[in-house]
Amino acid sequence: MRIEIYHASKYGNGKEVAEELRRLLEAKGHHARAQHITDASPGSLPDADLYVFGSPGRIGKPIGGMRRFLKKVNLPAGTRYAIFSTEIAPRPDKDGRMPTEEEVAKWQRIQPLMDELLRTKGLKKVADAKVYVNDVKGPLEEGWRKKVEQFADALADHT
Repeated sequence: MRIEIYHASKYGNGKEVAEELRRLLEAKGHHARAQHITDASPGSLPDADLYVFGSPGRIGKPIGGMRRFLKKVNLPAGTRYAIFSTEIAPRPDKDGRMPTEEEVAKWQRIQPLMDELLRTKGLKKVADAKVYVNDVKGPLEEGWRKKVEQFADALADHT
């Protein structure tokens, strides 16, 4: 299977996730390529069996460059896609209480917004993954490679 991976990494966290995903998929026998969105033309992406898009979050949304990229993506309806995001890990409030999943989802809308942009084009989602960063510039959370491995397994299941 041919897989194209596009990321919008600003501090290198998304690039690290994309490269690890590429490595894992290639180890499973797939042809995978990872590149930054600035090195690609969204209106003329190469043919692939699956497209993966990854973005960091900025104020609860995908980074602006990724939103613009996804708006310009020109792929046939029914094309399969997957997404991943790198997001700040939830932190306890001043009383030490961790936010609930619902509270986090209210403020972190990175993946729902990416999905909305792609689904309106008739694309079909097959998987997603969320990898936390410990601070704005990183590093990635402990155990992040295991999450990426599970994501790669989910993508391989759709071959």
